[in-house]
Amino acid sequence: MRSESESVIDGPPMTQQGDGSDRRLVLPEPYLLFLGDTCLVTDLKTAFGLRDWAPEKCIGQYRMSEHTTSIGLADMGFGAALAAGAKSLLIGVASAGGAIPKSWWPHLCSAAHAGLSIISGMHDPLRCVPNLSEIAAESGCSLVDIRHWQPEHSVGTGIRRQGRRLLTVGTDCAIGKKYTALAISKAMGQAGMKATFRATGQTGIMLAGAGVPIDSVISDFVSGAAESLSPDNVSDHWDIIEGQGTLFHPAYAAVSLGLLHGSQPDLIVLCHDHRRKEIDGFPGFLVPTPLEAIDLNLSLARLTNSQVRCAGISLNTSGLDDESRRSLFRSLEDDLGYACFDPIVTGVGKVLEQLA
Repeated sequence: MRSESESVIDGPPMTQQGDGSDRRLVLPEPYLLFLGDTCLVTDLKTAFGLRDWAPEKCIGQYRMSEHTTSIGLADMGFGAALAAGAKSLLIGVASAGGAIPKSWWPHLCSAAHAGLSIISGMHDPLRCVPNLSEIAAESGCSLVDIRHWQPEHSVGTGIRRQGRRLLTVGTDCAIGKKYTALAISKAMGQAGMKATFRATGQTGIMLAGAGVPIDSVISDFVSGAAESLSPDNVSDHWDIIEGQGTLFHPAYAAVSLGLLHGSQPDLIVLCHDHRRKEIDGFPGFLVPTPLEAIDLNLSLARLTNSQVRCAGISLNTSGLDDESRRSLFRSLEDDLGYACFDPIVTGVGKVLEQLA
């Protein structure tokens, strides 16, 4: 495991506050969102997450070509972004494996040379880009590797903690777990309830300024990291924990299981895309039915919380009209017996009703 002394943040504009699970990032903002040469919408979930949940921090987007998928922000070069007040180039791509492609290298170096700090959530550290560290040092800007920013972790204990916890789980990746957790946490705060969003992925950490990049933790320590993420709290406080992956994923199920056991959720909310038939990027691996996913998550979660239950099913229905959405909800609720909602379109009131 990486030692605490290994630097993952270079340059003066970046600061840290606190330590352990309370350690916070203070990132140089606002951002120019880097979309690279990406054409897959699902690979741009970091960019979309920042655009949707922190729009005031997003100056524009940088695309390597006109063929790169747009997220609807103004296209800007590095000079124009700096003139508009941007402090960082934030990599908005979250691709499988998290490698930094060689095709990006000259663009990242040009951004640092222009004076933009670079924020990355990729698995590859920014120091792997030739000359980038030297260019950043000369320009006086930061290189920030979100996925490599974490304290040491202990193994999980399984010991129950005070306070209450809700974990979003899914039938696939990139299916709304972060958006659902953010929406629930926001609604609880607006209702005067005690709630904290707990980030477990790079985008969530960028938004919250704290968290644990759970898919970068050595497998033996994933449950322990999840325990430290949501420590003891007062009895009426809710930690709303961002889920990762799915128990049905041929590559990432181990992350999902460790997070499930360490989170010890009192409630789970299942996130599902009714349009998907196969696990994204893995042909031949079928997306489970919502009931299959709920049953397996509850069965495995009972190892560390025997009282866990499901609070509902979160669906992305942005492509449906109102009547089609209501029909889908009615059908699933009648068949499965769980409340259905769209956290963005209809809100999360059905979940809040079960938090008493």
